Amino acid sequence: MEIFDIEDYAREGKTVPKGRKYRIKVDNQKFVVPEKLTGAEILQIAGKTPVQKYQLNQRMKGGVVTKVDYNQTVDFTVPGIEKFMTIPLDQTEG
Repeated sequence: MEIFDIEDYAREGKTVPKGRKYRIKVDNQKFVVPEKLTGAEILQIAGKTPVQKYQLNQRMKGGVVTKVDYNQTVDFTVPGIEKFMTIPLDQTEG
């Protein structure tokens, strides 16, 4: 089975093929996943549990970063997705 690395496709400006397995990057780890997952599922795969203690951000080609809600479905065939980043929500200002 062919696995497509979405970060490579974003860098090259190519459209990601549909109906396959995809390699995504969360923080500095890579995971092989199906075509679509929710924000909560991405956090769980990355070992960030309980998910409510983390925020998930998606970085697009060009450096645009957007928040991914827990129940939001992410389609990995959308052009330009480079990687995902997690932020602990228990940070306190001091």
